[in-house]
Amino acid sequence: MKPTASWSASRFGKALEALAGRRPLTMLGRWKARRVDPFRLLIGTILSARSRDERTDRVCRILFRRYPTSGRLARARPRDVRRILHDIGFHRAKARHIIGSARRVVEWGRMPDTFDELIQLPGVGRKVANCVLVYAFGKPAIPVDTHVHRICNRLGWVRTKTPEETERRLERILPRRYWLRINEVLVAHGKAVCRPIRPRCGECHASRWCRKVGVG
Repeated sequence: MKPTASWSASRFGKALEALAGRRPLTMLGRWKARRVDPFRLLIGTILSARSRDERTDRVCRILFRRYPTSGRLARARPRDVRRILHDIGFHRAKARHIIGSARRVVEWGRMPDTFDELIQLPGVGRKVANCVLVYAFGKPAIPVDTHVHRICNRLGWVRTKTPEETERRLERILPRRYWLRINEVLVAHGKAVCRPIRPRCGECHASRWCRKVGVG
């Protein structure tokens, strides 16, 4: 599906500009602004899955005080890492993933900065890899989580069933100059306004461009 006249490149831009800067930065947005080390950003992104930003941020501060480098984390005892991660969801699997990723980075002797390399790391799927590319390296990619998937369908930009379908469709229709911004803008908007249930359409600055698909 190609963008129709009503969803020209200029209208994509207008919708994103209307939403940009309206809400506090996400955790990854704050980390990017502070130029957090790419390895730490990788670990934080893995840990952020199904966990609130505030909780993930707090756990990461504790984790990085004890294991400040990939080498230190690679040598960590799993039970010690599990104890630190206990307050976030799936902490056992995540402990295994971040230790495994740290070991792989140490083996390679560098932090990977391509999609094909990143998805070889334990616990790294398409969304995490694309987040690292965007937030750590400033490389154009489209990270799609549940917020981005939901909002793009609700706006009428896409008609897709899964985040991966949304990612691939957006790659075809969204001008590349917006790729670095779309995740930050829509995730922040989705958490505050365009919620899964009872979206606050009256507070949405992009309402005039939204087709409100699925909104009763």
